[in-house]
Amino acid sequence: MSNTKKLTLIGLILMIFTSVFGFANAPIAFYRMGYAAIPWYIFAAIVFFIPFALMMAEYGASFKNEAGGIYSWMEKSVNPLYAFIGTFMWFTSYIIWMVGISSKVWIPFTTLIFGADKTQDFAFFGLNATQSLGLLAIFWMLLVTFFASKGLNKITKITSLGGIAVTLLNVVLLVVSVIILILNGGQFAQPIEGVQSFIQSPNADFSNAFSILGFVIFAIFAYGGLEAVGSLVDQTEKAEKNFPKGIMISALIIAVGYAVSLLMWGVSTNWDMVLSGDRVNMGNITYILMHNLGAELGHALGTTAETAANIGRLFARVTGLSMFLAYTGGFFTLIYSPLKTLIQGTPKEIWPEKLTRVNETGMPAYAMWVQAALVSFIIGLISFGGKGAQEFYNVLTLMTNVAMTLPYLFLAGAFPYFKKRTELDHSFAIFKTERTTKFVTWVVMITVGFANIFTIIEPMLRTPHAAPMETVWMISGPIIFASFAFWLYRRYEKKMQKHQ
Repeated sequence: MSNTKKLTLIGLILMIFTSVFGFANAPIAFYRMGYAAIPWYIFAAIVFFIPFALMMAEYGASFKNEAGGIYSWMEKSVNPLYAFIGTFMWFTSYIIWMVGISSKVWIPFTTLIFGADKTQDFAFFGLNATQSLGLLAIFWMLLVTFFASKGLNKITKITSLGGIAVTLLNVVLLVVSVIILILNGGQFAQPIEGVQSFIQSPNADFSNAFSILGFVIFAIFAYGGLEAVGSLVDQTEKAEKNFPKGIMISALIIAVGYAVSLLMWGVSTNWDMVLSGDRVNMGNITYILMHNLGAELGHALGTTAETAANIGRLFARVTGLSMFLAYTGGFFTLIYSPLKTLIQGTPKEIWPEKLTRVNETGMPAYAMWVQAALVSFIIGLISFGGKGAQEFYNVLTLMTNVAMTLPYLFLAGAFPYFKKRTELDHSFAIFKTERTTKFVTWVVMITVGFANIFTIIEPMLRTPHAAPMETVWMISGPIIFASFAFWLYRRYEKKMQKHQ
């Protein structure tokens, strides 16, 4: 009999909250939509978070003894080709994530050193800021690959402090905002003008239906990490009763948490005065808002302008340190973990023999260097493609959002097939009928699918400055990676047929 202590309902809710809720999501949402982001976060919780998390719970309970992760889930539910393309797309979403974070990691680093984002002022060897940042991003990717391939992933233990510090930033935001609100006599810096404030964005780029609907991808991304929730079913006491309840309560708490965060940013930040400048982008918005929060605390306390500015710089530096540590810790884990899962979870005959080798520290070093070359190549293409720094960060963020949410379509699409497999263990079942299974599958797939479509085509329709290259970047990655996965698997099938 197992003596392992099981998760209580409260423990489960805490686990889900800490793995899903992200401090940096609300600042980006406030920058894009202001208070008008709140209804979309609630909408995404209802039509994506709850149904998708419950699907992952059923998968996790049925395949609890499978080592292959999501590849095993899809392979045993649909077929190996579908599973391989879905898993490869999941892996490539982390490639795009690394492309984005390799560049963005320099924002908290310079904020920590200088008290503000200085990446837009970089200019090395006669290159412009975007190109210089691209070189630094490639340097970061190669540096981390070098240390991680040596098995020095213990750095994640130190940098987990960054995760704790980022979580504490939520407390700082709440407490400081309440103090400012009280000292300012209940006045919000971003006025709430009735229901209109929760419908209409102060951002001129979000004045049409396509851009507003495209914002749903940010709300879905804010609930990312749900595939990991499936592994918690087996660790939860009275899972049949507590797990669905835990998902519902977690969704409510996280949605309310995001709504409160968005309201709190409005306490200290007037959108037009602080966020309408051309130096604000989706990469540095968190540090700009935290700097402003500190400065507004100083003003509310009646300090001198210089003291208020110093408090702002202190807040920005603490945020820079926290985010830099968190990014570094995450990078050291994600530089090898998805790669290892892909290579070891799928049939090894798919891969060239060199890619499957691990070194004396247990790291797939050769595969990691191939990955580093691919990430560096994509960074070079984007950063030397003639974008300004602001557009560069925005393209990276949009690419990451699209890439990270596409695997949800594969997992959701496989769910009805999974339910029909009578040979699988369905002892833990939340969706009891075929009708409810089809309904939740379609709800999730339509939500994620349309959010991606609107996000992808919106830059082409944007006025006054259409940005078709943003659309090209968001489309080209998934198409190239999916085609490559299809070719790899067909090549593997031909090889196996020859052997037989």
